[in-house]
Amino acid sequence: MFKNRLDAGQRLGETLKEINITEGIVLAIPRGGVVIGAQICQILGYQLDIIIPKKVGLPYQPEVAIGAVTEDGTAIYNQDLLKRFDITEHDLEPTVQNVIREIKRRMIVYRGTDKSLNLVKKDVILVDDGIATGATILAALKSLKNSGCRSITLAVAVAPPDTLARLRKEVDHLLCLLAEEPFYAVGQFYRDFDQVNDDEVIRLLQNAKCCVK
Repeated sequence: MFKNRLDAGQRLGETLKEINITEGIVLAIPRGGVVIGAQICQILGYQLDIIIPKKVGLPYQPEVAIGAVTEDGTAIYNQDLLKRFDITEHDLEPTVQNVIREIKRRMIVYRGTDKSLNLVKKDVILVDDGIATGATILAALKSLKNSGCRSITLAVAVAPPDTLARLRKEVDHLLCLLAEEPFYAVGQFYRDFDQVNDDEVIRLLQNAKCCVK
């Protein structure tokens, strides 16, 4: 169990010292991941920024996640579900564009801009407070692989073992502090898992700009 996200972030930051990262940048997934990322950056002195992968739902059943997309348009789809619902990636394009617009809106709220980061030759550390299925993380990783970055480290507090097994081959380094079964939800591994609001995300991102070594 973690006390809270601060506790998890501090533990991840200390453990990340063991990985040889020379041009590090932490990309956190809002909202909870930003709390984790801020702690890592305080310990390691890296730049903190965000990446926002979001699920793509069926047009007529938006609660059914059939894929995920990031702000640069990088998308992944569950091919089995596409076949089951007799829908194509082309059919989903209007939905995907709506999701991208929402992602860009949130980027502007959090960062003041939706301008893409230059990650060429950077060692990227992708951070979140936990992973369940890994679908949105996969979209983020696919986007990062197209960015020209030098390496990708996935650092999360908790995830189920089967999800980690699928993600391990997608990154250069994978760090997960807890991989437990049975896994029902990320929050079950935190004593305090209160929702993080937008103001907190903005404050953490602004404060992190002053802490880069």
